[in-house]
Formats: sequence, C-alpha cells, structure tokens
Amino acid sequence: MRRFQRSSLNVPDPQPIAQALAGHEGLARLGALLAASNARMALVAPLLPGALVRFVKPGPIDEDGWSLLAANAAVAAKLRHLQPRLEALMMERGLSPHRVRIKVQQG
Repeated sequence: MRRFQRSSLNVPDPQPIAQALAGHEGLARLGALLAASNARMALVAPLLPGALVRFVKPGPIDEDGWSLLAANAAVAAKLRHLQPRLEALMMERGLSPHRVRIKVQQG
C-alpha cells in the first residue's frame, strides 16, 4: 500500500465558512442574500397552513423578487393561492422587492 506524505508546500489552514464568505466580495454578497432569503422564510412561515411549511424552501432573491421553492405541483398551487397575502406582508414590512415567485423544486 502506498502512503502519501505531506508535501513541503505551504497549504493554508482551513477557514470557517463565515470567515471565507466575509473575506470575498462576491461570496459576502451571496451570504447576505442567503441570510435575507432565510429571514423572509421565517417571516412567511406562520402564514403557511398546517404542515405545508415542511414542503417549502426559501429560494433566491434578486432585483425582481424572491422565490419560494415548492416540493411539488400541489404545494405550488396552494402557495399561489397564498401569494397575495405573502406579497402584502413583504410590502407591509418594507421588504423590497416584495414580489414572491413560486417555483416547483427540480430533482
């Protein structure tokens, strides 16, 4: 069996993910968008009836709106019925953009 030896190259120590995100402009923006998406999900979760919240995940935020990812078409249909209430809550809280998109999660 062949053994691997450490090379004499200087390999940096691993960084915690938060430190890596903060140290890179593009990754810092991605981290901020991820946090904003999760915060919006926490805001709308109480509006989702029953166990529906288990089948919904927060999606990306961009200049046009925020996406909710539905586990299947039936969940997406229910979310579309709730969409006006969700968008009203976003507007009420001053979150921009307040548009909510519903997408069926692929895979």
